[in-house]
Amino acid sequence: MSIKVAVVGASGRMGRLVCRIVDETPGFELMVGIGSQGELSQMIGADLVVDVTIPAVSRTVVDSALENGIPVLVGTSGWSSDRLSALERRLALSPELGVVVIPNFSVGSVLATSFAAMAARFFDSIEIVEAHHSTKIDSPSGTAVRTAELITAARAELGPVAAPHIDQRARGQQVASVPIHSLRLQGVVAKQEVLLGSTGEVLTISHETIDQSAYEAGIVIALRAAVTTRGLVVGLDRLIDLDGSAAGRESTLPPVSDEPSGQAATATSTL
Repeated sequence: MSIKVAVVGASGRMGRLVCRIVDETPGFELMVGIGSQGELSQMIGADLVVDVTIPAVSRTVVDSALENGIPVLVGTSGWSSDRLSALERRLALSPELGVVVIPNFSVGSVLATSFAAMAARFFDSIEIVEAHHSTKIDSPSGTAVRTAELITAARAELGPVAAPHIDQRARGQQVASVPIHSLRLQGVVAKQEVLLGSTGEVLTISHETIDQSAYEAGIVIALRAAVTTRGLVVGLDRLIDLDGSAAGRESTLPPVSDEPSGQAATATSTL
């Protein structure tokens, strides 16, 4: 029997992609795609709700799904640590339900973020520059926020990063002590650079999404996980086996397309 999926935000760029992936993935069935003018009551009867709306709407979608006893996969940016903490407390009262929040479905992006968190213990000066298409509403991006939070967590025993003159507006927005600079440009899909500086060297960890096909494998992984997840899971890194040691998690990517991956990643060090 197929998993019936309701996609909220189905008329948007990510919504159309998710609807296609659901249709093409064995074991899943698109029950309904709910656009901006649709009623959330249309999700009733689904086995899983996928939220790919906007930050101002996402919380309402999740609340409505949980009230109807439906697990949720969230692909919408803008979920702050405070909102996630509140959601985790709510889920503690409903242990039979789960919510998976994925700031970025790109496996390459998740790897780049993990590399940055790994390197953060060796550099005190760290900043993030992220760029997205001009129609992206929120800034900084959910991926940049997630990256900053993981960097700070990795530096828990070392303290906050060095960020001089942060009182000046041009220095970006601090998230978990890390300055983030956001660009919104035509011609860009998504790009993030983490710059880590130390005496005599700079390490740059860069990832760029050049086509939405980069999200396909991550969407399939997240769909499969969201069906059985209980409680709150945040980040695609929690669903894949990054170091090859976690049994039961994805160690290879599911086949979803013969097209190029749609992403490019680089790590450079300059003197």
